[in-house]
Amino acid sequence: MLTITQLNQYYGGSHILRDVSLTVSAGACTVLLGRNGVGKTTLLKTTMGLVPSRSGSITLDGQDITRLAPHERVRLGIGYVPQGREIFNRLTVEENLLMGLAPISGRAARKVPEHILETFPVLKQMLRRRGGDLSGGQQQQLAIGRALAAGPRVLILDEPTEGIQPSIIKEIGTVIRRLVTTTQGSGQAMAVLLVEQYYDFAESLADSYAVMARGQITHAGPGSEMQPNNVRNLISI
Repeated sequence: MLTITQLNQYYGGSHILRDVSLTVSAGACTVLLGRNGVGKTTLLKTTMGLVPSRSGSITLDGQDITRLAPHERVRLGIGYVPQGREIFNRLTVEENLLMGLAPISGRAARKVPEHILETFPVLKQMLRRRGGDLSGGQQQQLAIGRALAAGPRVLILDEPTEGIQPSIIKEIGTVIRRLVTTTQGSGQAMAVLLVEQYYDFAESLADSYAVMARGQITHAGPGSEMQPNNVRNLISI
């Protein structure tokens, strides 16, 4: 579904991404692991077009999107939940969710899709509350709901468990697993790319994994091989 090929990116004179190649398949959760500062978030931002790539390519279902603007990538079917959530604190929950419908035109963009409220029932109870009044876990659910509102084919999540309580971590894991096992309107299940520091959460969801170090993918394989390959130790060195 999403293919990243030999991607390179620089900040000033620093070579941040070094020939990064990664495939994110439909109906699967691909987990990207690595210590802080190795380039994981930069890779996600480059994939979304928020940071330009120096070289390499990004394709979505065979279509080259390397030079497209972020809103064009969203319109083609990529949803993005950034690290830190980045909801609009002064807007209501409903208004935040409607922001996720910006790529859609017409009447469908005027009402929050019912499946979002079914996925996150707590949001239905808080539609009129400001986003800034929600707990950290509720804000994370709101950020994911906003990304799902337009019906993406690929969902990119940057550390969704950061700073939230265990009960909501479990709920988010259940939602992710449901997304990659349920057929969407396109006839395919969703592809999920998950960047995560919480190893146990990542391992529980991983259909495949990749480890980054110094801007490169150093290890990759099926999620079932994470324990045999001592991935926990690889990311703690």
